[in-house]
Amino acid sequence: MKLIGENLHIISQATREAIIGKNRTFVEDLINRQVIAGVDFIDLNIGPAKKIFEGTMAWLVDICKNVTDIPISFDSSNILEIESGLKLVKSPNNCILNSTSADAEKLENFTTLAKTYDSNLICLTLNKELGIPKTADERLSLAFEIVDYANTKGIENEKLYFDPLILPVSVEQSQANEALNAIRMFKESFDPPVKTTIGLSNVSNGSPKELRGLINRVFFVLASGCGLDSAIVDAFDFELARLNKVIENQMPENKSDELCLRLLEMMQNFDDLSSINYDSNDTEQVKIFKTAEILLNTKIYTHSYLDI
Repeated sequence: MKLIGENLHIISQATREAIIGKNRTFVEDLINRQVIAGVDFIDLNIGPAKKIFEGTMAWLVDICKNVTDIPISFDSSNILEIESGLKLVKSPNNCILNSTSADAEKLENFTTLAKTYDSNLICLTLNKELGIPKTADERLSLAFEIVDYANTKGIENEKLYFDPLILPVSVEQSQANEALNAIRMFKESFDPPVKTTIGLSNVSNGSPKELRGLINRVFFVLASGCGLDSAIVDAFDFELARLNKVIENQMPENKSDELCLRLLEMMQNFDDLSSINYDSNDTEQVKIFKTAEILLNTKIYTHSYLDI
C-alpha cells in the first residue's frame, strides 16, 4: 500500500501562517518528518491558491526538492498552480495530480495536464448534479465515464486512482460500507485495472479524538482487503504505518495484528463478520471487532459504541 502524507495542508493554521510568512524552516521540517515517517508521496495541499497564495505551489516544490526525492501529490483546484509545480520536478510521471471529478470542464483540464506530464491522476467519483453518490453502483458509473474520457486522451488505466469519497461514519454510517464496495468494484470492473485511493481520515471526522485513529486503522484494513492501492493518511500515525507493514509482509506482531489479517482475508473472500474468531477477553481485539461492526454497518454507531 502506498501512503500519501497529508500533513502539509493549508487548512492547518500553523501551515497557513508558515506559507504566508514564507517560513522555509517550518515547511522543510514538516516535509522531512513525513519522509522519516516513511510515506511514499508528499501531498502539497494548497486549496484554490488564490490572491496571497498565488505562487505557493512552486515555492513548496522548490523546498520539497531540497529535502527529498519522494514524489509529490499536487493537491489544488488551481490548475495553473499545479502546472507551475510540475514544471520544476525531475520526474512528473511519478507524481499525482489531486484531483479531478466527473464534471466536464474539470475533467478536461486535469486529463490534459495529466497527459502532458504523464502524471498519475486522482479521480473523485462525484459531479455537480449528484454530489457524492449514495451507492457503489452510482460511483462506478461515474468511474466508467471518467475512464472512457481519459482513455480518449491517451491516458492509461494504471495512471488513474479512483477515490470513492468516504463520508464520516458518525454522519452517514452506511456510506463506509458503500465506499468499501465501490473500491472492490473499481478494481474488478476495468481491464487493464485502475488504481484506487482514499482520504482515510474522512471516515473518522466528527468522532471523538480518542476513537479516530482506531476507526481509521480498521477501515484501512477493510479497504486493503477490497484492493485499495493507496491512501492519503496522517504521516504521524505510526501505528498505521506499522500496520501497513504487517499487511504487506503478512507478519503479525501480536494478537491484534492477527485479527486484522483475518479481517483483511474476510474482505478478500467476500465473507462476513460471522466468520471471524477473536478473543472477547482481549480489550484491543474487542475494540477492533466492534469498530469493524460499525464500519460494515452491522451495529449502530454512537460515540460510545466501544462501551456498549
